[in-house]
Amino acid sequence: MSTTTYPVQVDGRLDERLNRWLWLVKWVLVIPHLFVLAALWIAFALLSFVAFFAILFTGRYPRGIFDFNVGVLRWTWRVQFYAYGALGTDKYPPFTLRDVPSYPAHLEVKYPEHLSRGLVLVKWWLLAIPHYIVVGFFVGSGTWFASQADNQAWGWSGGLVGLLVLVAAIVLLFTGRYPRPVFDLVLGMNRWALRVAAYAGLMVDQYPPFRLDMGGDDPGTTKLHEPPPPSRPPREPELRMSVGQTVALVLGIVVTLASVVGLTVGGALAWLDQGRRDAAGFVTSDQVTLSTTGYALTSENLTIASGGATLPHRWFGDARVRVSATDGTPVFVGLANSSDVRAYLAGVGYTTVKAVGPHRTTYDDHGGQAPSSAPTTLKIWRVQASGAGEQTITWPLENGDWTLVVMAADGSPDVSVQADVGATAPALSWAWVAVITSAGIVLLLGVALVLVAAVRQPKAGPSALTGPPRPPVE
Repeated sequence: MSTTTYPVQVDGRLDERLNRWLWLVKWVLVIPHLFVLAALWIAFALLSFVAFFAILFTGRYPRGIFDFNVGVLRWTWRVQFYAYGALGTDKYPPFTLRDVPSYPAHLEVKYPEHLSRGLVLVKWWLLAIPHYIVVGFFVGSGTWFASQADNQAWGWSGGLVGLLVLVAAIVLLFTGRYPRPVFDLVLGMNRWALRVAAYAGLMVDQYPPFRLDMGGDDPGTTKLHEPPPPSRPPREPELRMSVGQTVALVLGIVVTLASVVGLTVGGALAWLDQGRRDAAGFVTSDQVTLSTTGYALTSENLTIASGGATLPHRWFGDARVRVSATDGTPVFVGLANSSDVRAYLAGVGYTTVKAVGPHRTTYDDHGGQAPSSAPTTLKIWRVQASGAGEQTITWPLENGDWTLVVMAADGSPDVSVQADVGATAPALSWAWVAVITSAGIVLLLGVALVLVAAVRQPKAGPSALTGPPRPPVE
């Protein structure tokens, strides 16, 4: 084994006695940690983005951000060590970013006084690609198997670490012992992955070594099971976040998540307004083919209700339906009150279109006879159009229960049409601008709160060498 010291130090001490059964429920026990880590990793990504520009322009990683991000890696490693990344301990992980000397899993990253401005542009994506391939094999989607049984496929994508931990768990279940060689190998692969995580997180310039340093003690570090020698250098200051910083961090993460949702909604609205609006000003759906062996195609009830108020036309605009028969025969399309449509089609064989999807349309068939009269002879229609070629109806959106009906103009069976629907939706043009602008402001607020919490210098704990401060001599 090489003894070359790497600035990322990952240690783990296997418990002498592990519970045979506890590993079966650890997936439940770590759920609180998973929620916290999800938020912390969002903050990690945002702060790494800030650190990227700080390194690019100054060559230095802001110390407050560095300590916070190391804390996230440290917290993650403790949870992995307790759960299915190693199953190395039954001691529940502490909820803290700082190092806990009594816990059997440790992670430290030496703070770099200077980082390369040029490497920061390429190391996290280009230079790290070979390591990403190795780490993918180790910890996720790197190994798989499949078999066919009763036409069902089974697979495994937990990586080599997950597979080895599963083997160790089964051995532990039946023997009460965790195979030490398996533990050493699992720890070596986790150590490799965490070194790459720190490198990709811009914390170090030294390229991660292509070697598998197995065993609980990282090369070049003090062994966990031995007392530190007298010449051991003092520890780096521990990250101790105040109550105010913690509150700011939590609020910042929540606000940032809310802004991401807002930006997603605003982007979808912008796509509808800019990408789906045609030359006539209608936001239009894709054209679909609808057919029935009956005498009519109908929509479900279209209920529009705004209390006693009239829908403002300048907000909602007009709706439009366009249909054309697939065989070129004359077609009828109309909109009427739902109760009038039910009365007309009572006892008639027709089909209701329940849902239209990109790959499948759902219908509800109703048995019956031919209609007593052609649709063009009725006076129930709010708007109607009939004839050969494409037929279009347009109407202002208004309160009521409405049903769309498509039939052959002469009331014959076997109706097949191509159709699309659209609406002018004038409010859409300013709605997406308002949503994206508001979400952008909220995002800036969230990032500011996270920075307030993380960039401030942490309070230094007692030195590991000197101990707590001594009282003054009287």
